[in-house]
Amino acid sequence: MNIRVREGSCVELRDERIGSPVRLVLADDHEDVLRDIRALLNSEFEVLSSVSDGTALIEAARKWKPDVVISDIKMPGVRGIEACQRIAQEGHCSASIIVTMHNETQLVKDALRAGIRGYVLKVDAGEELVSAVRSVLRGSVYLSREVLKKWVE
Repeated sequence: MNIRVREGSCVELRDERIGSPVRLVLADDHEDVLRDIRALLNSEFEVLSSVSDGTALIEAARKWKPDVVISDIKMPGVRGIEACQRIAQEGHCSASIIVTMHNETQLVKDALRAGIRGYVLKVDAGEELVSAVRSVLRGSVYLSREVLKKWVE
């Protein structure tokens, strides 16, 4: 992934595969949520695979080598944080984002300690998920507004 800063501080993300879209793998154990997230992201990115548990997420990342993995935090089998951490340790993905309904400080800390660079609440996903993907690809950490509000209080 090449990142260039153009005049006026505009950041341009360009994949080294020349013209290739950013590639994602998604995981959530709720089929309707997974479908909605896929529909939201498909217009901007290439969604390679959608799976419903952590073990399948690890297998999909091994197979597809995505740019970003997006996962729910609580799923059957291997949980989202552990799956994302294992994927990063194996070198199959450059960034991970958790998408969850859980806004508990300890879970956010656990995710960040595991190397996950994005934490988006499902209620905010429609407004924030595309920005979160772009942010983590630039190397930034992205936290939902509501997560940040809770930390500031």
